[in-house]
Amino acid sequence: MSEQSPPEDARAECADALPGLADALPEYAERVLDVAERIPPGRVMTYGDVAEWLEEGGPRQVGRVMALYGGAVPWWRVVRADGVLLPGHELRALAHYREEGTPLKQAGSGAEGHLPRLDMRRARWDGGAGAEDHT
Repeated sequence: MSEQSPPEDARAECADALPGLADALPEYAERVLDVAERIPPGRVMTYGDVAEWLEEGGPRQVGRVMALYGGAVPWWRVVRADGVLLPGHELRALAHYREEGTPLKQAGSGAEGHLPRLDMRRARWDGGAGAEDHT
């Protein structure tokens, strides 16, 4: 992972969302957001995958960063390991997944809200192609 900051437009969005914090964005948060930006359209990484790739923190730390600062990056590409759509943001995320062609599993008739899940076997990105210089 590079030590560079998120793109200026991401910093500007953070500044709008959290005045006074964009300039003080923690280095770990910058690294997490950089990973989120590297995930190709139509692919996802779990919170744990991001932490493992960074070789620092864990799923909860990544989740916290995404909750606080993730609005400036493709947040819908950092997901729960079980493929369940992010509670409270399901419809927004689903629109992004459909637009990007992210593999989904259709929900059964007994599933709450009949929302699909991510097909983690097919959608999960391992940080391979296009992820050079990640440490």
